[in-house]
Amino acid sequence: MIESAGARTIEVPPEAAGQRLDRWLAALPGSSTRSQIHLAIDAGYILVNGRPAKPGLRLRGGERISIESPPLPSGEPIEGPTPPLEVLYEDQALVAVNKQPGVVVHPAVGHPCGTLVDALRARYPSADWPGGRERAGIVHRLDRDTSGVLLVARTVHAHEALARQFRERQVIKRYLALVRGQVRRPGRIEAPIGRHPRDRKRMSVVARKRREAVTEYEPLEVFEGATLLLVRLLTGRTHQIRVHLAASGWPVVGDTVYGGRRQRRRTEEDDPLTRMPRQALHAWKIAFRHPCDGRSMELEAPLPEDFRRVLEELRERGKAC
Repeated sequence: MIESAGARTIEVPPEAAGQRLDRWLAALPGSSTRSQIHLAIDAGYILVNGRPAKPGLRLRGGERISIESPPLPSGEPIEGPTPPLEVLYEDQALVAVNKQPGVVVHPAVGHPCGTLVDALRARYPSADWPGGRERAGIVHRLDRDTSGVLLVARTVHAHEALARQFRERQVIKRYLALVRGQVRRPGRIEAPIGRHPRDRKRMSVVARKRREAVTEYEPLEVFEGATLLLVRLLTGRTHQIRVHLAASGWPVVGDTVYGGRRQRRRTEEDDPLTRMPRQALHAWKIAFRHPCDGRSMELEAPLPEDFRRVLEELRERGKAC
């Protein structure tokens, strides 16, 4: 193993020929779990001979595997600050939380601790989570800087039932998104999404290998240079809302990945949009059937302070005609 500033490179020995990339990496001393390695590969942090690879790649021996900074988190528990956990609903089968912006859901590359999983472990220390301690019953995910409601299963039955509802697209997810530009009419975006052809950490509607993605939107409030949208996901692709809205010419305010260069007509001190510290995207409501008794449920997460403050300032300035 060769260590260098910000990265490390591993040369695959001849005796590893025939093994899967993910399994070989997971077997290295002090390595991460296979699920963490999958996340790192998908995010573009692990390259084989300088190129993106798949977890199931069969090694031949002699390959140079580079693991970019930040390094993979260890499989051992790492002590660190536990983020606050706001519980919206809980019973013996499930927990619904209001994930705060800036909180990563699972331990992953660059975020070995301080995750939502850590907060769940701290609140329920004796829980026997489905999927193990690493996943802590998480059924679906939200991006680090996306806030809002997220479901967690407390039993294997609840996890299977909720996962089935997501898989069969029975769960209704509604988001609030503040975007740049004025959106006057509701609409529907049908544009398949896949990994960006040149940047594996991004998603794109022009990727070669794409999967179906459908997003519906409706303008709630139209301001000067911005619109508050109610967005419904009909599929659940990575970064789907951000990619679809940016491709339509309405990037999410504060999105540094898909937002492009900001076209500012005012100074930063005078433009409330530039004061949004992260992407203005909030998982507002989720509707589903209870995994045990089948009753219909709808849970709502209040807007966080940063999003609410920008909206209030926009409203004070007046809405567009």
